[in-house]
Parts: sequence; C-alpha cells; structure tokens
Amino acid sequence: MALVVCLKTVAELRGKGDRIAKVTFRGLSFFSRVLENCEDEARFEQAFRWPIGSQVDGDEMLEIQVFNYSKVFTNRLIGTFRMVLQKVVEEGHLEVSDTLIDDNNTAIRTSISIEIKYQTMDGSVKVWSDGEFLDVPDDCDGTFQFETDSLLSGRSQSSGTSPGRSIHGIPTFRKTGKGVFSAMKLGKTRISKDDHKKGDDPAILDAEDLDRKVMRLGGGVDHDTISLASVTAVTTNVSNKRSKPDIKMEPSSGRPVDYQISVTVIEARQLVGLNMDPVVCVEIGEEKKYTSMKESTNCPYYNEYFVFDFHVPPDVMLDKILKISVIHSKNLLRSGTLVGTFKLDVGTVYSQSEHQFHHKWAMLSDHDDITAGCKGYVKCDIAVVGKGDNIKIPHKANETDEDDIEGNLLLPEGVPSERQWARFYVKIYRAEGLPKMNTSIMANVKKAFIGENRDLVDPYVLVQFAGQKGKTSVQKSSYEPIWNEQIIFTEMFPPLCRRLKVQIRDSDKVNDVAIGTHFIDLRKIANDGDKGFLPTMGPAWANMYGSTRNYTLMDEHQDLNEGLGEGVSFRARLLISIAVEILDTSSAEIMSSSEVQIEPVSNISESATGKMEEFFLFGSFLEATMIDRKIGDKPISFEVTIGNYGNQIDGVSKPASAKKKKEDGGESEEEESELIHNSSDEEAEDDGDLTSVPSTPPMKPVITDRNYFHLPYFEKKPCIYIKSWWHDQRRRLYNSNIMDKLADKLEEGLNDVQEIIKTEKAYPERRLRGVLEELSTSCSRFVTLANKDQNLSGRTKLDKERLKTCMREMESMAQQAKTIRSQVKRNTVRDKLKLVFNFLHRLRFLADEPQHSIPDVFIWMISNNKRIAYARIPSKDILYSIVGEEMGKDCGKVKAVFLRLPGKKGFGPAGWTVQAKLEMYLWLGLNKQRKDFLSGLPSGFEENKATKGTGIQVVPPISLVYNMKQVFQLRAHMYQARSLFAADSSGLSDPFARVFFSTHSQVTEVLNETLCPTWDQLLVFDNVELYGEAGELRDDPPIIVIELYDQDTVGKAEFIGRTFAKPLTKMVDEHYGPPRFPPQLEYYQIYRGNCTAGDLLAAFELLQIGPAGRAALPPIDGPTDSDRGPILPVPLGIRPVLSRYRIEVLFWGLRDLKRINLAQVDRPRVDIECAGKGVQSALIQNYKKNPNFSTLVKWFEVDLPENELLHPPLNIWVVDCRAFGRFTLVGSYAVTSLRKFIYSPPDKTANNWAHTGDIVVNMDPEPNIKKMDTVVKIDATTDAVVKVDLNEDEKEKENKKKKKKKKGEEVDEEEPDESMLDWWSKYFASIETMMENLRAQEAALAEAEEREDLEIAGESAEIKADDFPVKGTKLKEKSKDKKSSKDKKKNNDGTEKRPPKPKVDELVVYNKELEIEFGNFEDWLHTFNLYRGKAGDDDDHNVVDDDRIVGRFKGSLCMYKLPLSEEITREAGFDPNMGMFQSIPHNDPINVLIRIYIIRATDLHPADINGKADPYIVIRLGKSEIRDKENYISKQLNPVFGKSFDIEATFPMESMLTVAVYDWDLVGTDDLIGETKIDLENRYYSKHRATCGIASNYSVHGYNVWRDPQKPTQILAKLCKEGKLDGPHYGPGGRVKVGNRIFLGPTEIEDESGLKKQTEEHLALTVLRHWEEIPRVGCKLIPEHVETRPLLNPDKPGIEQGRIEMWVDMFPMDVPAPGPAIDISPRKPKRYELRVIIWNTDEVILEDDDYFTGEKSSDIFVRGWLKGQQEDKQDTDVHYHSLTGEGNFNWRFVFPFDYLMAEEKIVISKKESMFSWDETEYKIPARLTLQVWDADHFSADDFLGAIELDLNKFPRGAKTAKQCSLNMVLKEHELPTISIFKQKRVKGWWPFVARDENDEFELTGKVEAELHLLTVEEAEKNPVGFGRNEPEPLEKPNRPDTSLMWFMNPLKSIRYFIWHNYCWLILKALALLLLLLLVGLFLCSIPGYLVKKLLGA
Repeated sequence: MALVVCLKTVAELRGKGDRIAKVTFRGLSFFSRVLENCEDEARFEQAFRWPIGSQVDGDEMLEIQVFNYSKVFTNRLIGTFRMVLQKVVEEGHLEVSDTLIDDNNTAIRTSISIEIKYQTMDGSVKVWSDGEFLDVPDDCDGTFQFETDSLLSGRSQSSGTSPGRSIHGIPTFRKTGKGVFSAMKLGKTRISKDDHKKGDDPAILDAEDLDRKVMRLGGGVDHDTISLASVTAVTTNVSNKRSKPDIKMEPSSGRPVDYQISVTVIEARQLVGLNMDPVVCVEIGEEKKYTSMKESTNCPYYNEYFVFDFHVPPDVMLDKILKISVIHSKNLLRSGTLVGTFKLDVGTVYSQSEHQFHHKWAMLSDHDDITAGCKGYVKCDIAVVGKGDNIKIPHKANETDEDDIEGNLLLPEGVPSERQWARFYVKIYRAEGLPKMNTSIMANVKKAFIGENRDLVDPYVLVQFAGQKGKTSVQKSSYEPIWNEQIIFTEMFPPLCRRLKVQIRDSDKVNDVAIGTHFIDLRKIANDGDKGFLPTMGPAWANMYGSTRNYTLMDEHQDLNEGLGEGVSFRARLLISIAVEILDTSSAEIMSSSEVQIEPVSNISESATGKMEEFFLFGSFLEATMIDRKIGDKPISFEVTIGNYGNQIDGVSKPASAKKKKEDGGESEEEESELIHNSSDEEAEDDGDLTSVPSTPPMKPVITDRNYFHLPYFEKKPCIYIKSWWHDQRRRLYNSNIMDKLADKLEEGLNDVQEIIKTEKAYPERRLRGVLEELSTSCSRFVTLANKDQNLSGRTKLDKERLKTCMREMESMAQQAKTIRSQVKRNTVRDKLKLVFNFLHRLRFLADEPQHSIPDVFIWMISNNKRIAYARIPSKDILYSIVGEEMGKDCGKVKAVFLRLPGKKGFGPAGWTVQAKLEMYLWLGLNKQRKDFLSGLPSGFEENKATKGTGIQVVPPISLVYNMKQVFQLRAHMYQARSLFAADSSGLSDPFARVFFSTHSQVTEVLNETLCPTWDQLLVFDNVELYGEAGELRDDPPIIVIELYDQDTVGKAEFIGRTFAKPLTKMVDEHYGPPRFPPQLEYYQIYRGNCTAGDLLAAFELLQIGPAGRAALPPIDGPTDSDRGPILPVPLGIRPVLSRYRIEVLFWGLRDLKRINLAQVDRPRVDIECAGKGVQSALIQNYKKNPNFSTLVKWFEVDLPENELLHPPLNIWVVDCRAFGRFTLVGSYAVTSLRKFIYSPPDKTANNWAHTGDIVVNMDPEPNIKKMDTVVKIDATTDAVVKVDLNEDEKEKENKKKKKKKKGEEVDEEEPDESMLDWWSKYFASIETMMENLRAQEAALAEAEEREDLEIAGESAEIKADDFPVKGTKLKEKSKDKKSSKDKKKNNDGTEKRPPKPKVDELVVYNKELEIEFGNFEDWLHTFNLYRGKAGDDDDHNVVDDDRIVGRFKGSLCMYKLPLSEEITREAGFDPNMGMFQSIPHNDPINVLIRIYIIRATDLHPADINGKADPYIVIRLGKSEIRDKENYISKQLNPVFGKSFDIEATFPMESMLTVAVYDWDLVGTDDLIGETKIDLENRYYSKHRATCGIASNYSVHGYNVWRDPQKPTQILAKLCKEGKLDGPHYGPGGRVKVGNRIFLGPTEIEDESGLKKQTEEHLALTVLRHWEEIPRVGCKLIPEHVETRPLLNPDKPGIEQGRIEMWVDMFPMDVPAPGPAIDISPRKPKRYELRVIIWNTDEVILEDDDYFTGEKSSDIFVRGWLKGQQEDKQDTDVHYHSLTGEGNFNWRFVFPFDYLMAEEKIVISKKESMFSWDETEYKIPARLTLQVWDADHFSADDFLGAIELDLNKFPRGAKTAKQCSLNMVLKEHELPTISIFKQKRVKGWWPFVARDENDEFELTGKVEAELHLLTVEEAEKNPVGFGRNEPEPLEKPNRPDTSLMWFMNPLKSIRYFIWHNYCWLILKALALLLLLLLVGLFLCSIPGYLVKKLLGA
C-alpha cells in the first residue's frame, strides 16, 4: 500500500527568489529540491511516496508548505495547502489545484497544483491506467521514478473510466461521531483519533439489550447513531451511486385554495386633525370595505367586522396587500381626505401564531408626507383562515385592560415599534435570453415588405412592492435589452410586505404579456439580528422560468409566466441589484412623498457578476420506462436544456459577450488572453470540435403492459452533453449544498426518531443524541469549508454578509446541538425533538440562496414534435465539486426522475399518473474539471464516441455500451395494504397493485370491496437483466415502483396511489440466511399527489441468478394448506407469526342512516370482519322504530400477528337486508389500529388497589375552579393529607384587612349584595378566571421556553465563553422586554393591580367543545362513521368529507389473547354474556327532557350586504324543530341570546341535536350562517355524567341554586352502587368515607330565611368534585359549565363561521321533574341620566382678531355629547368677545342613556339609515366628550379643543383652574381615577386639548364642570331644566358687558370698543378738529374782513 503525491507547480508567486516545498503526511515530511531564481511560477514536477501499513482514513490530512529558501537564515513561509484525503480514499486518483493559505488562514493568490494516487493491497480503490503522470517531463533530474511495480499493477478494461469500488461483506454503520461528514477538520484543528468518543460511554449498551432489528441492520455496537430502517419510502442509501427519488408528484403551488380573511375594526385613537368625521377603509387586493362614519371625534369606536373570501393559489393570497386607512369626512359626493394608512401583506398575518393578530394597534402613517410621523392608531383583529386551519379565538370577555398602545402595536414579533422610512433602490441593468414573443402574421408580412428582421419583443420591467408599482422604460425590439435604470420605492422599514415581485413584460398595443416573473423574499436578503444587515442583493442575475418557449397565440401556460406554479422552461435572465437606505426624515432635502421614482444609473462592468466560465453538462439515459400509453405509439426523444443552451427552438451555443469580444477585437488584455486561452487550450477544444448534443435520438417505445410502454435502451444508453457559459458563482451553490445535505441528514435522523417513538421501540433518545452529534460536527465542518474562495470576483455584499450570517448560525447551532444533546433524556425526547425541528427549518431557510447563478436544467420528453412532459432539476443538485460535501446531491449519481405534465395539466388526477420514469445520470461542472464526469456511472461500459478526437482530448460519448450484465430474480412479497383511498361510489375500492421493476411489471389479484386488502401474494419476476457491475448492484439496486389501482368493470382502472421501495439484494456467492434474509415486512407510505393515501405492507428481495440457473435460488416455501391455484402466497419466513385472539364486539345501535338509491334503510345489520373471520350483529327489525340492536355482545376468534403493528384492520360493514334475500351495502368503516381496543387486565399490585388503610383527602371548603385543574394524585400507601384553606369567616376578615391596607386606591365596593348577583355575574367572573388561567398558562409556557433558551445559551457560553455573551444577553433582553410590557400593568411588587375579586360562585367556561375536553365521551361507547361514495381529492385529509358519511355505528370492541386468566371471569356478578363489557346500561328506548341554554354567539360571518347579520336560533332534534324567528337580533355579529329551550326526546331515535344560527331576511328565505351538532346519546351514557354539570357549591336559593333534580347525596349513592364501592359513610365532624378515601367538608347550609341547617350535601358534593381520585372507578365528573362551539356551514367546509356559547342539560323523564330553567335572559340596561353643568371656562385660546383694533378675542361656547349619541349633541350659549379666555356659562346639559353595569357599556338602539327596517343595538364604552368652540357668524365655527372622559375611570378634576394642567391628559394612567357610577357626583376643572402642527398635545383651555349621575327614578323625582330653564334654573352668568351683541346695542358697543381704548386719542382728535375748524373759518372769513378793512367799509 502506498500514497504517492506528485507536486507539479506553484504559480503566481510574488517577487523573485529560491523556492522549496515541504510535503507532510502522517508526521513524515519530505523536502523538494530547491528551485533557484524562480519568478512567478515554480515547476517542481517531483513525486513523493509514502509506503503505508494501515488503510488511509478519510479524514487524514496532507499538508504542503511552500517557502522562500535561504542558505543562511531560516526559510520564510509563503503559504500552506492542506487537504483532507476523503476524496482520494474514494477515488484513488485525484488532480487538485487550489490556492494556498497564510498563517491567518486567509487565502492568498499563490496557487498550487498536485496529483495524488493511493493504492491499497486489496484493490478496493480504483486501478489506474498506464499513462500514469502523463505530463511529467522526462528531464526531471531522474528524481521521479516509480519505486515499485505495484503501482503499475492493473489495467482497466476501458480507457478514461474506472470501474466502481465495491465493499464486500455487510456494510457496517459508521461509528459515532463520524456521521456522514466524518469528523473532519481542516487546518490546525485536526482532532486526535479518540477525541470524539469521550462523553459517550454511558450510551453504549450491552449487546444483549439490542433489538433484533438492529442486529439485522448490521449490528454496530454503538446505539447512538444506529438508524433504524425507517418506514419512509426508500430506506437509507448504502452505496453512493444512486440518489433518492422524490415521491410527492403534484406541484403544490399554483393550485387555487379557499381563504377567508376577517378583519374587525374596533376603534381608532389619537387621529391627527381637528374635529374629524373619520371612516376606516379596509382594502385587500382590489376589494374595499368601509366602516360607518363617526361624527366629530378623534377617537371613534366602531367594532365592525368584515369578511373577505378568496379562491386563489396560496402564493397569490399571501402576496396580497392588506391596507387599513382612515379617511376624513367621506360621503356620497366627495371621496374625503386621507388621514393615514397602514399596510402589510397577508403572508405576514398568516405567519403569526394562530394566523392572526388579536386586539392590536395599527400605526397609521401618511404616504404623501413621510416626515409627518404617526397619524393615529386603529385597533383591530385580523385573521386569515385557509381550508382546514382552525383558529383559536382568544376569548372576548369585557375588555377591562385598556391596552397601552405602544405595547400592543400590530407588528410581528421582533419588529421594532418605531419603524423608520427607508428607500428601496431596485436597479435594473439588462436582460438576456428573452424568448420570441410576437411571431404573428403581421410580423411576417412586415418582414416580407420591408425585409427587416427585427427582434420581435419590446421588453420593460415591472417591479411591485408593498402595493406600489414601478416600470422601467420600454426597450423597442430587443432580445438583449439594456435599461440601466433604478426604481425607488419609499416604504416603512422593516416593511411588513415580504416579497418583491420583478417581472419582465412585453409591451404590446393590445395587451402586455408577462415574459417571466421572479420573486425576491426580503427575509432572505436581510438579517435582523444584532449583527445583521439591511436588505441588499446583487448585482446578480435572476433566472426566470415560465411556459415553454415555442410561441403560440394563446399560451395555455401563461399563468406560469406570471409566477404561478412551477415554471417548465427557462424564459430569460435579468441583471438586478437591490439596496436599502434608511431615511433621516428630519433633514430638509428629503422628498416628502412616497411616490415611486425612476432614475437612470450607470452601467456595470461585465466582471461585476463574476468571471465567465465554460461549464459542461453531461447526461446519460440509463432507462426510460412507465411511458404513458397515450403517447406510446410515436417515436420519443428527450431534450435537455440549461438556460437557453440546448434548446431546439431558439437555443444559443456561445454567450453573447464572448461573441462580441471576437468582433470587437477584445476590450482589454485580460479578456483577450482569456479568449485566446479559450480557443487554443487542449482541454477545451475548438468550438467547432465539440458541438453540444442536447437531445437523444428518437426511438419507438415498446409495450410493458396495458398501461405503460418503455424505450428499449438495453445495453446501449444514449447520452447528451452541452457546453454553456455562465458567471462562475459556484461558491453560492456549494454553500447551499453543504447546508442542504446537512438538513437532509438531519431530517432523515429526525424521521427515524419519530418512527421509533411512534412504533414504541426502545431508545429513541439514543438516536436523537446521535443525530445531534452528527449535526454539531457537520456544522463545525461547514464553518471550515465555507470560508474558502473568499476573494473570487463577483462576490456581492450579500454574499459576504450571508456567509457571515451562515457561519454565525452554524457555530451557534453546533453549540446548541451539543447542549441539547447533553439534555436529551428518556422523558425529554419529544420536547427536544421539537427544538431540533426548529434547527431543520432554520437550515432549510439558510440553504435557499437568493442570488441565482446557473439556471436549472429541464428535461423534456418530445413525441411527434410535441412537448409532452418535463422534469426540472435544480442545477445545484448536479453541480460537481472536489470536496464531497459541496457536491450536489445528485451529481454523478443515478437518479430516478419522474416526468410530469406542465402547468395546470399537472393538477389533480392527471398529475398523479407518471408520464415517464427515467433512470438518469447527470453531471455539471467546469469544463476544466471534466475528466471526472463519467466516474459515478454504474461500471462496466464502453464509450461510443461520435468522432474520434485527435490527441488525448476527451470527447464525450454519445452513447454508452454496457457489456456487463447481471441476471436477477425479483421476489415481491405483497402482504397487505391499509387505509386506502375510496375510489368507488360504494365508499370502497377494488384494489390491486402493479409492481414495476426495470422494464418488467406484474399485477396482484384484485380484491373486491375493501380498503384494506390482504393479498398475501408473492410476485416473481424472472430473468430481470440489469447492466453494471455486480457489487454495485448489490449495494444500490434500482428502485421498485408500486402503484395501486382500483379495478372498474368498465373503463380503465383508477389510480389510488404510489410508493417506492428498494429491494434487498443477494448475490450468488452470499448465503441466504440471517441477519439479512429472509427480508422482513415493512410499511411503505402510499402517496396520491402530495397526500398520503394509505400504507403498503410488503417486502422485496432481488436474488442474483448465477451460472447454476434458477435451481440454485432459495426455495419458495409457502403455507401448504392454501389452494389458490397459480397465485403464490407469501412464504413462511416472511409472513408474520400468528397467535390466537378473541375479539368481542359491543353492538349498540345505528344512527342517522341516509337513504341508499332513494330507498330508506329499514332492516340493517352490521358485519364485522378481521383477517378473514368475523361476526354478524342481530338484525334490526324496524330501523325507524328502534335503531338499537337486541343482542349487545358477540365475539369471534381469529389468528393475528404477534407484532401489534402488523395487525390487519378490522372492517365494519352495514348492509340493508331487502326482500327476497337481497343485500345492499349502506356504508363501511375500517378500524386501522386495534391497539386502543386491546384489553389489559387491571394490575392488582398497583397502589390504588392496595387496601392499606384509609387516605384522608382534605378539601378546600369552597373549592373554586380558579385553581388550575390539577388532580391531586395520592399514593395509596401513605397517609397523605392535603392542607385545608382558612374557613370562610376568616377569609372575609382577611379580605377586609387587605382592603384597608390598600389606601392608595379608591375603596372598592363591599361584598356584592346577594340580590344584585345573577347568573351573568357568575358567567363574567368565570370568564375572567378563564382568561387568567390562559394568561398563566401562556406565561408559564413562555417562561419555560425562555428558561430553556437561557439554559442553552448559558451552557454554550460555558463551552465557548468568548463567542456567546452576545447571544445570552440578547435572549435576556428579549425576555426583559416581554416582561416589561407585562409589568406595565403591574405594581412594583409584581402583583397585578386588580381590585380584589368579589367572591362569586363560578362555573367553568370551556373555550372549545365539551367533547374535545372529555375524549368525545367515548369512554365506553365509540362512534364509527360509516362512509360511502368516492373520496374527495383534497390536499388536506384532515378535513373530513362530511358528504361521504352515510351514518354512524355505535358500539365498541375489545380484543385479548386467549386464554384469559381465570380470576376475571370468577369475579362476583360477572355476566358471561357480556364478556368484557360488564356493567353497561341497557339500550332500551328512554325518554329524556333536553334543556338547551344558548348564551351568545361571537364573530358570526356577515350575511347581509351591509356587512352585518340579523341572527336567530333554530334548534332541531329528531322531528321536532324550534325556530325562534320572531326574536331575531337586528344587525349584530355578536348577538347575546340568553335563552333556554326545552325539548322532549326519545333516545336512541332522536339523539343528534343541531343548534343553528340563521340570518333573518325581510324578503326571500333566511340563510344559514352556521350550525353545530351535538351527540346527546354519548353524553347521556358517559361515565363523566354529562347530563347536568355539577356546581361548585350547593345552595338552595339565590343565583347559584342547585338545578339537578337529584341532590349530591343521591348522585353519590348511585355512583357508589354502580361502581360496587363501599360507602358513602358520613361521619361526624364533616367527614365522609368512600372506598378507602376520606373527604372533609362543611356541613351547614343557609336557607332563604337565613337559618342554618345541618346537611350532608356539601360533603357529597366535595366527593363528586374529586371523583377522579377514587381508585378503579373514578373519572372526572363534568362541572357546571359553558362550552364554546364553532359554527360550520356545509357550503364552506372546514372554515369556522362564528362560535356559539351554550350548554345542555338532560333529565330522564322517569325521575322527578327538574325545577324551572335558570333565567339567563340578557341583562336589561339600566336607564340613567347624566347631568353636566358647565360653570366656567378659563384660558381658552383667543382665535379672532378685532376688525377695528386687531385685538385677540374669542366667542366661546361649549359643546358636549355622550359617545355614540353625536346626533344629540348639546351646546351652551355663546360668551361673546372674551378677551382673557374666560367664559361664564352656568349651563346644564342633560344626557339620558342606557347602561349595562356588568359590561361597562352604553347601549344605543338606532336605525342605521333611512331605509333600515328596524333599530340596531350598539354597545359602546361610556365616554363623555366636551369641546370648546369659537362661534363665527358667517364662516364655520372654529374648533379649539376637547376632552374625553371615560365615565368608568377618569382623572379627578382639579380644585382650581391653576392646578388644572395638560398632565391630566398626558399622564392619565398614573393619576388616581374615579368612576361616576360609584361617585355619583363630582366637580372640578379639566383641561381642553388639541394637537399642534408637530402633532404634540397643547392646552387650549380649561373647563369647570360638575357631573351628576342619577338613575331614571331619581331623575323623575327631582327633574331639572335644560340650559338655564325651569325647574331648578341656574342663575344667569355675570358676564362683562362687552359680550353683548353689538347690533342689539350699537352705542353701547361703540362706547365700549372705542371709548375704552381710545378716549385720549378721541379727545385729542376733537381738539385738533376744533383747531382746524377755527383755522378754516379764519381763512374763510379773512378775505372779507381784509377787504372791509382795506376799503374801510
């Protein structure tokens, strides 16, 4: 044995100098010779040989170091190359060239190339051919010589390939720690050989404990990684020549499904704007719905419910945008102004837990002004229901916790509450490879006339994101369009829309069509962790797939181009990049609108996306079988394409860029040299030399059997090969492959663990430990591998960031896996399994690479020039790499490929039949690595080449000729199948199985009328010829396909399902015996499309026929007695071992049988059959009169397998016996698993049988259900006493003390007055308890999870302290956040600040159906649904096909092994006729009074156009029906009915109760909203005593009166008698003894007059409430309760239409009649009157400017109303011209209203519109709104400010105006609050507030008001007037005179206005005027006087 390494060259060295290399293996080093004065390349060409004694292990290392040599100083290291020898060990011969790494483990440019050979003694590694190191030059100084001839030993039969290795003997499982990736490490972290064994010793077991199965699987001793053969279709691969086929055939995406989205808009708060009339609009996709309008309020309350129904494919649904917007004052005429919107996609809601957001606040923002900030909040519930999703609705009780908005924002977990605006830049550069689109007649005409042949496509790109669209420009006529544009979206970050849709469209005058679509998932291109990164991508090419490229006018697969469903062909690729920038909205230069913008960008260089490389794809078709018979008559060929290469329509042969370069003469030296290199390299031949061969030659199929054909590829297998050019981004795919393989391995391991748990085998925890260990080693291995090639060209930012993320994730996963592994114990397996499944999802998520590189490969089957069927193979799966883990999982392996129909044709039944099955070999890699491309083929072939190439270059073969052929016999042991699909109208099938192997097929016999056929048949396939080498076939035989069909008398057989299996192979030279043979029967899952359709129990063996012929094969020894003609039964060693069982059947009765062929069923009978034996029930003589059986118990004996898992199903058939001895099948049911009916005798030694003294069970005197229902399990051998609580008086004292302590709070009401309490008090108290319990459970769960996370993080921190503080602290912070949000509602000491709960007796509220809680009441009576008719093809089999149920059989089964022990039958009172069914009641008809209480319904589906419904109740039981139509409740989706109904019924005829809710319509028929069905009979007979719930306390009067006609003592006595218990014995001192349990309790009761009496009822009740603790017969008795039942509508199967809360009491008529029904009628609201006196206002802001004087003043008035009664708003008079903001009013508002105390809501009844028929009732919170206004005469009044007071809790008014401040509004939560309903009268000052421009609250005034609340009676006694009117008028306010109206008294106002302010000015003016007058007069008169004077007149 030797390892030889030839060191060839080291290239790209820096500088000039002497070089030397050192080669090390197993600690032994050789030095090379010194090469002097090398420049950039050192050609060593030197070989080193290590003779070795032991086999080389796959994880050993070879190390080569290259130095700069120095004679004087030490040599300086240039770099190191390390390599794991795994590949060498497998291949034996390898050429490697790789870069070196320096001391810091980073890659450097220097590269090295070496060749390695390894030969073992036994030749188990491949032999090499003569031309050993072909290019070693001869002038090698003679250093290179082969030291032994052993290296030249063998010669292979054919050149260029190597026969595969085979390991003889049984394949052993690898030892622990190796896993699939063995514990390999690179570089310095080489681990010592035994390092990975430590910590495992406790898990190693003695061999004798081992399961026989494990031994058979190859008995390694280490159980930690033993993988039990899983029941999944194909068991674990041993050899590596074949890869697993995928069994799910049908494409799941693209198929439309039903969805229902319900949105409840509850209220809005803090809307920005003054005095608004808001409307909320909910928009999903194109559909819009609006709420009603609320007038003049900023916090409207709606509580309106909307439902949207969709029928679309899942992808389309989840991408739809849900938009909630608030619009101000919208009406019929105007569209209103938008206040703000909130957007998210439906997918975000769907990915929440329970698919819903409940009571969350959506934050509104303005998309036209992104600097504006928050525009308000809308509180809503959003739920998305797909078919089969059941939604848990958190129970809606009264909403006491007014949630803090910030803590409950409508955002997914992990999204910060403060979202910022961001710009999303989507850059679109160019596209290539577009298909020809418009090959219309016009184009050809054009061409004929003009002679131009332009590209016939005008592409543009459309990008859709968050409900916005952006388009690039249209590039006219171009197949290679260049846009260089960027589309900019502005959206909140992180966005709540997960996918960005990029579509290339062809612009056309008529309609644009999509060419291809690509979705970008933002979660994959970003990371929100603390070391995360913003979304970034590219520049990278995105590949688009869609319909086929041949153009037809009507493309039937156009949907595929829109991105629906799986594309069937490559369409184009687009160069794209994405970047995100967070905006700083405060900066000035920001565009404030969020419109989409388009801008040009600069071009990017060719190399930005990586270096162009030549890739080579090779494929070989080894087999083509199962070709559908429709296409079997024409010749068939297969075409393989990758991108556009190989495409026959418009394929390309060379990339455009390379062509261009040749034309342009090369743009740069580098590129030119690459071209020269391309054309002259010997390995990549000249282009002309190697043309691609993309398709196989056509060939005519040959018939296989009636259904399928095959192609006769016998020894000659056709090949294809394609050369293509792509940017080299293999690293992306490599990393993805490593993670995918990791995930596959993990998934397989987890499936094993689940299988072990399911089949209850031993030690699942060991297997899980093994899985985790493998995971942690593999994760660490990823970190080493993925770190290479970091300096490739074309690495984008996303590549780097993703690598960092993946490395971090993998490291932490490795750590967590280690930690979890240490925590896996027997009892924690299931929890840990869940955790590990999270790893699996995480891995799958990480492995999905968002940036594409090489497009996927498509294989098309072409017949008669038509494309028939295709398969799509991701290119990463077949990509080659030197490192094993990086290689694609199907690369160089034979894969079974199933072709399917394209597009919509592939949905449903058409998609299930296989169009063809190919055994195919594929290899894709760089052209340079091509020499390995044939190495994975099954060995033993010769190549057949098209042309003889010259020299040594390898021309790929066009076909392979196999000259090695093995002959086998296949034995298929078809034992049985179970739970098959019902394919006939009878509800059964006539199944047969068809087995395909290679080109052979055989059929089992047809078994009629069964879903669980036991064929017990051996099918023998003789002379099966398989090509290839024997050893390989042994380890990896081809798969067997088994298809099940239903035989029909006419027409062809109908497909039921399909499964795959691998045979166990025996070669000629092997012994047929244990541990491998004979094979064991195994279950294989049968698939029909994507759903399971049953299981097949079978075994398959493949036996080689040697030279001695068939005689030498092991004989077939079947059971001798059977005479089945030519049919061979399954031989003895394989069929299961049987033993004798007795099956007893309890026949009770039949129910609800439907008509069969229009005839009623009259005389039915039940036939039971199991394994060929059976029993018939008595005949029911008249089904109508009595549907019960007269004989209750019958039995039969049967031989069944010892192994319970192999028990055959038991079939129940119901037949109707007609006249003349005819029978008709009514319906059938198959009990697939009998395990739950196996009888196990009670264990007498168990402690609850031990009579070692009595046990005192000490009870709480008032057992309140508030304590979580924990059952005290008491060990019988001890004297356990459970401590008593305080008794009641002390309790009350305590309560009072507590109350005194809490001084800060208002003194709460004292104990509630008994007379005030009613049934509703009890109900609401119980709901609160239920909510508390739910909260406690959630908190406990969350805490446990947090603890676990912290533990894991903490432990891993211990392991690796330096990496982990981040993780740990992050988790802690997260938990702190969670807690802090909860703590907000709590005091500092953590106790919730709730008023102490008044003590009210409670009942139990179940938020689900009662039967779910109590196992369907099938404690002894089971219900089996009878099916008939064809099963529907549903993806979800969990939706029961109700229309197929034709009735129900009630009864039970019990099976046990014979003989049974004596003591059971000897017990006293044993009735042998009843067998194991002792002490069950008789089934004679019985009359019962049924009392149904209906409380309320919630979330009904709207039935009217207005989005509401008018519900009423309909109750049906047998023939009687109660329609409560006149009491319908108008326009309500949450109606409170509060009614009870009595019906008399006779069991068993009338036992199915239907409670339905209908919608009342004025015209037309009423529509069913939903209904629920209750089986009363099972309840009535159940041991849980579901007739009348047991109350928590016994009282004889009051609201909690005992309502069962039987008192607790009578019930207890009856139970003890039935259970044959000793007791009850009542003792003194409040004790009662039942069996060996003693209970304590109170013994006094108060009657109505208050007298105390002695009673034993409390004691008896205590026992009943703890009945489950009584040994042997105990079970939980049903408490007084309310159940919540979903309402369903047959038209919308599986989708809840609302829920109804109710309960049912049943009283037998032969006992005393029960009392009257409890009154649960809804509480009537109480009428109140609220009187509000507005005394004064102060500091109101001044709004008006005076005309004359410019002075500020306001004309103040105050307006007020109660929420919901805006129409009745009241105004004070106006205080005119207030100059200081002071106003005096003395004005009284009077508001009458109806109020529900319990719910704290006002009840309003009003008509919705003029056209409404009747009034609708609304319940809204009691809130008083006061507003202050400025009155204007000619324009609208101005709104100044408002305050809203919640009458239940509002801040106490300030004593004086000075003390009144803005804080009373801002810090409302912190101030002490009061309730007007308790205070009755309150007076004080409150602030008015409004929002300023910056959205901040500002104080706009203060009001002094007095609130006085009176009941209607009090108000009538002392009435008051409105305003200042009589009676009790208020005095007139003392207002300053200014405020009087100026036009009433103008002089006065002039005096005021002018004189006051301007008196001096007026006086001065007057003086001046006089002066002027004087001067004027003087001037006037002067001339006259002068004349007079002068003339002397």
